[in-house]
Amino acid sequence: MAVIAVAVLLLSSWDGSLLSAAQTCVNDSRSKEQVAYVGPQQPPYRVNCPLEPFQPQLTWLKDSQQLQNQDGKAYLEFINLKAEDQGNYTCMQQGNGTASFTVCLIVKESKCSKAPEFQPDGELTGLWEDVGAAVKLNCTALLPWDSDGEGCDDTLRWSKDGQPLANLSQNTSSWSPGAGQLMVSSLLAVTLREQEDFGLYSCTVRNFSSDFSLKNSIVRSNGPSHTAAVIAASVLLLFLAIAAFVYIRCHLNFKLWYKNSYGEYELNDGKLYDAYISYVNNDYDRKFVSFILKPHLENKNGYKVHLNDNDILPGGEPSAELLMNMSRSRRLIVLLSHAYLEQDWCCSNFRQGLLHLLEVCQQPILIMLEGQAKRIRPEIRQQLNEHQHRLTILTWKHNSVTPSSVFWKELALALPRRVVFHTGRAGDPQILLQDDKDPMLTLEPDYLDCRADTDPAGDLGLRLPVYKALACTAPVLPAASFVPAEPKPSDIDVSDLGSRNYGAR
Repeated sequence: MAVIAVAVLLLSSWDGSLLSAAQTCVNDSRSKEQVAYVGPQQPPYRVNCPLEPFQPQLTWLKDSQQLQNQDGKAYLEFINLKAEDQGNYTCMQQGNGTASFTVCLIVKESKCSKAPEFQPDGELTGLWEDVGAAVKLNCTALLPWDSDGEGCDDTLRWSKDGQPLANLSQNTSSWSPGAGQLMVSSLLAVTLREQEDFGLYSCTVRNFSSDFSLKNSIVRSNGPSHTAAVIAASVLLLFLAIAAFVYIRCHLNFKLWYKNSYGEYELNDGKLYDAYISYVNNDYDRKFVSFILKPHLENKNGYKVHLNDNDILPGGEPSAELLMNMSRSRRLIVLLSHAYLEQDWCCSNFRQGLLHLLEVCQQPILIMLEGQAKRIRPEIRQQLNEHQHRLTILTWKHNSVTPSSVFWKELALALPRRVVFHTGRAGDPQILLQDDKDPMLTLEPDYLDCRADTDPAGDLGLRLPVYKALACTAPVLPAASFVPAEPKPSDIDVSDLGSRNYGAR
């Protein structure tokens, strides 16, 4: 075991000696040292071979390893030196091992490329001053420095807005606070006589700079307040968000209020009903119209509604009764249920029927049921989409039962403006306002008034109401003479009245 340990130590010492020999110059008389610094080299750094006379059969080795593509060259060039380029470079004549020369290249990191430490930290310094003020800008930088090494540029240079300054007073000093360090300081005196003296002043050393921004305090005081602008913008955005939320939730209420307050009345049009409802007379549709739609329109909104269980367009041309009902109503409401669409005219030619419907009625209201709307045929849905601008299509949903739902609000917007009359006279206000003299439609006609005329001489200039209290104008006939008639014998035998039994009656 002792023999093995001694052998290991000998091998390790022998390998270490070979490694050190490879990293050092072999022959001091035929070698030299060169010191270079890391970084780009301009012009390229050269390692020359001093063998004379020059032989074209030269071979270059680095640390005893032959370099490829360098045979026959009298020097080696390095455009960008790196730490890995350090080593022993040997030029050797081919065929003669004794004719050689070694350059020991030492590559160091350049302290000139290290960033200086500005005091303060080198960030942009903003100064607000008035015109006429004298300002002193102090630029102090701590630089890496090697007194025995390369010569670095340690001069502080001032510039304004990118232009060098040479006509301003500068006081520059330097000292070494410690080993490998150099402190450089420069004091620049600036007198702000006019607006052009304000700007960006830079202190530059080794391609690094520290900036000073001189600004006019009068411009700052007269400038806009960014804080106020931010607050105003925030308040405006908040107001817009609230307005959008309120509009989404309450826009139907606003439209109804405006319509009921400033909308136009549809009274003097000769119509008897506000809406005419057409539906299929089956159990489901009849219950929806009779117990939901009609009571809400009449009791809640005060509309006059007319019902008809016939088809809108049965077969071909609409019937006379249908046209008459539609002409008497201001709006047409159609319950477009699945049973309604299964009628003959809907299955055969829905397009022609819809066009005919739009001819006889302006802006009809179509009510579709949510569960049945999904089963509408594609061709019918396409026709409804094409004429959507001429139709009012509403969908009855599960949450439309409440009076404040969207369904009832949209339906109220499609119907005429609601009219409220504060009068004690009974009857239809439409008939009263249109001044219809038809005796079949007029209440309390004049020809039934039989009181005498109080003004037989003519009009005295007084405008009396239409239904004024007039005296009967019928002539008074003379009374006829009364002659008592002779009694006639009765045809009924009353002798047996007492014997009859009237209990059976």
